[in-house]
Amino acid sequence: MKFNPPLQRGTLLRRYKRFLADIETESGDFMTVHCPNTGSMKNCWLENSPCWYSDSGNPKRKYRHSLEITTTPEGALAGVNTGRANSLVEEAIATGIVTELQGYREVRREVRYGAENSRIDLLLRGDAGDCYVEVKNVTLAEGGRGLFPDAVSTRGAKHLRELQKLAEDGVRAVLFYCVQHSGIETVGPAREIDPAYASALDAALGAGVEVIAYRARMDAGEIALVEPVPFSDRG
Repeated sequence: MKFNPPLQRGTLLRRYKRFLADIETESGDFMTVHCPNTGSMKNCWLENSPCWYSDSGNPKRKYRHSLEITTTPEGALAGVNTGRANSLVEEAIATGIVTELQGYREVRREVRYGAENSRIDLLLRGDAGDCYVEVKNVTLAEGGRGLFPDAVSTRGAKHLRELQKLAEDGVRAVLFYCVQHSGIETVGPAREIDPAYASALDAALGAGVEVIAYRARMDAGEIALVEPVPFSDRG
């Protein structure tokens, strides 16, 4: 995913009210930007640290700029715009980076499915059958281990139940962790943060749901998934 124009660098001063952040631009101006992340952003930003933001070019938006990349307390980079995860995964599938999800001729987004009235992020269709892919953005790291979720997520547990039912019915179901964090080496559930999510994941894995995780490379010009990350359900 290339940025045109490239992201602009600034200094992140604070994040507040979940969807707002204050930054100082390289020219010394102060600006409030949209923070497109519904999670806690635990461990993935630091006051007075470098950040990168995009410009929508739309003067009618109340906050025309969006926070995209932050610097963690350990000095890693984290992609905090969760709205980009689906596109990153779709692009990586289309370019052949995600070898586990090749051989499908069609990709559909946000298709309704399931007993709990969910929408699947990506529905892959091919001669061998359908594949349902639920994408989760991972930015929480503790000692090199990526954890999801970074806050209690009843929605995440719901999606796991839906995937579990698909797998039980013989349909290929995939949980895809989009790792937008340069310091993460392995991925697993955040059991202490959300035990219910971890329990739902255990049940889904037992039913045959697959887990795939890939890490992104990030800079001002581009974010792209580049390599797989090992998954471990224990941490």
